[in-house]
Amino acid sequence: MDNQLLEHLLSFLTDRRKNLFQEVISKRTRHFTVVTEDVYQLHNTSAVMRSCDVFGIQDLHVVEENLGKTIDREIAMGAQKWVDIHRHQSTNECIDTLKKKGYQIIATTPHNNSTELKDFDISKKSAFFFGKELDGLSDTVINAADGYLKIPMYGFTESLNISVSAAIILQSVVAKLKESKIDWELSEKEKKEIILHWTKMTIKSVDQIVERYYIENNL
Repeated sequence: MDNQLLEHLLSFLTDRRKNLFQEVISKRTRHFTVVTEDVYQLHNTSAVMRSCDVFGIQDLHVVEENLGKTIDREIAMGAQKWVDIHRHQSTNECIDTLKKKGYQIIATTPHNNSTELKDFDISKKSAFFFGKELDGLSDTVINAADGYLKIPMYGFTESLNISVSAAIILQSVVAKLKESKIDWELSEKEKKEIILHWTKMTIKSVDQIVERYYIENNL
């Protein structure tokens, strides 16, 4: 982490923008993360990304085992600048990566013996998996899951759109998290790294500015 470079780049931002970065980063968390598994409707993944940004989730994992995609910028509405996207070629690889980082795997499904949202235990680091629009999550996720989570429904319809489900779940678990005594905040190192990334995404011609900075400082 180049703290001097960060300070140099921050000098190109307005005080309002810098204060906004500090306010937002103070509310970001990696206690929860979100995974979409082969979601083939592009706007759904983009809308999930937007919900991650809104509710302070820093990381979105996208499994592209069968379907490749790009982010729908219109739906994401700039969220791709602020949320870290992690792409995975297989569900197993994604699960292994998350478990190594200490996450429990939570399959969101209205079936099985799922825990209702209001009863979900927020104390553990959790990765919420959301599946295909019609088929739901794969057997790989269902079999590997440490827990199952459902949103209570009272009508004839058994499921919600994936982006709606993600927004409802994130709003609930993040609200509980913020009211708890759990250490959910990012580390100072993580905050600086993310702000450096945000700053680079904000400044025009940033590559030339960084190159000039290194030349002038003989780096």
